[in-house]
Amino acid sequence: MKKTLLTMLALLMMGTTVKAQGAIELPQPEVQKLSMTLGDALKQRRSYRDMTEKEVDLQTVSTILWAACGISDPATGKITAPSAVNMQDIKVFVCSQYGVCRYMPKENTLEPVTMTDIRPSLAAGQDFAKTAPVSLILVSTKDNERMDNNRYGGVDAGYVSQNIYLACTALGLHTVARAMMDKDAIKRELKLADTSIILLNHPIGFGK
Repeated sequence: MKKTLLTMLALLMMGTTVKAQGAIELPQPEVQKLSMTLGDALKQRRSYRDMTEKEVDLQTVSTILWAACGISDPATGKITAPSAVNMQDIKVFVCSQYGVCRYMPKENTLEPVTMTDIRPSLAAGQDFAKTAPVSLILVSTKDNERMDNNRYGGVDAGYVSQNIYLACTALGLHTVARAMMDKDAIKRELKLADTSIILLNHPIGFGK
C-alpha cells in the first residue's frame, strides 16, 4: 500500500520520528510519470474546483513538489522553475487535515511546521478548498537581501504555479491557483517573518 501524506503526518502527531529532527523523507519523484507531451499538457490544462476527499499518496506529492520547484540538477542546485537572479525565493508549504509541512527541495523532505489544519483559512469561504486532501501554499520569503520580493516574488510564484498545473495535468489530478485566503491567519500559524508574502495556494485532488 502506498504511503499517503496524511498517514505520514499522523505518525508525526503520535510522536513517531520518520527521519532525523522529525522530517518526512519523500520518495524520489517519479519523473517518468510526467511524460505527457508539453503540447498535450498545455491543451488539457484547466482550473478545476471539483475534487474528492480521496487521499493523494506521498509518491505523487513528491513528484508534484519536484515539478513545482525541486532540484533538477544536483551538481548546480538548479531548480525546475525559473528564478530571478537564481534566488529560488518561492517556498512551498504542504497542507492537509493533519497540519502543514515545508518542502525542502535540497533534502527532498517535508519539515513539519504546525499540526493545525489551516485549510479553512485557505478556503476563505470556498468549501471545496476546505476538503481538498492536499493544498500547496506558495510564499515569497525574501531569504536573501538581494531579493526584492515585491517586484519578483509574484513572477517567480507564477512559474512555480504553472509547473504545478502541468504536473497535475500529467498525473490526472485537479488543481486551481487561488489568491483568496486569510493571509494574516496563515502567516501567524506558519510563523512567517513580516517580510514574507503569501502569494498563491493550490488545492489538489482527484476529480469527481
